[in-house]
Amino acid sequence: MTNTPVNPINQATNAYYLTRQDQMESNVRSYPRKLPLAIAKAHGCWVTDVEGNEYLDCLAGAGTLALGHNHPAVIQAIKDVLDSGLPLHTLDITTPLKDAFTAELLSFFPKDQYCLQFCGPSGADGTEAAIKLAKTYTGRGNVISFSGGYHGMTHGSLSMTGNLNAKNAVQNLMAGVQFMPYPHEYRCPLGLGGEAGVDALTYYFENFIEDVESGVVKPAAVILEAIQGEGGVVTAPVKWLQKIREVTRKHGIILILDEVQAGFCRSGKMFAFEHAGIDPDVVVMSKAVGGSLPLAVLAIKKEFDAWKPAGHTGTFRGNQMAMATGYATLKVMKEQNLAEHARVCGEFLQTELKKLSETYPCIGNVRGRGLMIGIEIVDERQPQDRIGAYPADCDLAAAIQKACFENKLLLERGGRGGNVVRILCPLIITQTECEEMIKRFSKSVAEAVKAIRA
Repeated sequence: MTNTPVNPINQATNAYYLTRQDQMESNVRSYPRKLPLAIAKAHGCWVTDVEGNEYLDCLAGAGTLALGHNHPAVIQAIKDVLDSGLPLHTLDITTPLKDAFTAELLSFFPKDQYCLQFCGPSGADGTEAAIKLAKTYTGRGNVISFSGGYHGMTHGSLSMTGNLNAKNAVQNLMAGVQFMPYPHEYRCPLGLGGEAGVDALTYYFENFIEDVESGVVKPAAVILEAIQGEGGVVTAPVKWLQKIREVTRKHGIILILDEVQAGFCRSGKMFAFEHAGIDPDVVVMSKAVGGSLPLAVLAIKKEFDAWKPAGHTGTFRGNQMAMATGYATLKVMKEQNLAEHARVCGEFLQTELKKLSETYPCIGNVRGRGLMIGIEIVDERQPQDRIGAYPADCDLAAAIQKACFENKLLLERGGRGGNVVRILCPLIITQTECEEMIKRFSKSVAEAVKAIRA
């Protein structure tokens, strides 16, 4: 019996592994270009590279690691499955473990109103399934999505994603996708800003759906994120989201909420749409739902469950290990009230970041909910636009991310051109670790500003 090569070369450097990765992997890899390390071990909010350097991880697998790295409850769940003799792969055949996980996940939705569909195993798989279901139920073909939205990189999900970088290289994406503007507190797409911008966009959506001269036939579905993640941590205003729910219900349009990144306590509530008090027809879940292992699930209002048997399948929709780790994670979230913890930590971080913006006006906007925070980096030396926003400074944002890495802080960027530095730390982050994050980020901003603008 051979052992898995966890670290087969003693005292190898980051450069050694990165060079081999460059030789063996496709150009498509992305994170190693911005975070050039080879991880040897991790625990909680910390990762250690093969050279022994420790990093504070505020990326957490793009939000997947809700409980951080190697949480005891997650590790125990894995051990329990391995010791049980349970098959690791069951297609969609049920098991006692799957039954327990299903019941636990449904407990976060209104009783007896939703059923679950297991997809496999990514968020993009989930959005693909949700759109197919909406088209199946309604018999219609069009979909409304929103600028700045991110729903995955598969062929159909990419067609509903706002970012053009990946789309420009791929012709003949799924037809029938109509994009509409998404409210933005710093960069209002209508150039109005504030409540006036939100009110106008709220009116515009309703009018667009009901205008018999809009030029677009009634869609099968509207898909959106209550907090746009990759789009730069842009939070949907409550009244705008409530109007979308009202209009879609009135006109028999399936409302799909993509909670792949914002879901599971990250926003300060179990799901980000709960801030608006709405009830989606379909909820797409992945990332944290599997407790760090690959899993994607839809919650479907039972009246819209229009599938015939095998109408949408996937070989890996029966990932028992992910259901075990997901079950353990959901239990910890509930028992430790991690939604409230995320809210409190998020308020602290936003307060401190806004204080930092007084010293460094290149921090043009700090926003988000809970532990899903965006820091918009701007060039305050340039003229403001009509609503007071400065131009994006993507180069400085990249320099800040690089300085953060050098100061042993792992962060990602998003937004238009990558000018928004994003915080997606594990939900179990402590007050002390939040303070350390601010300390390292402040130092990094100072160094990046000096290097770029000296």
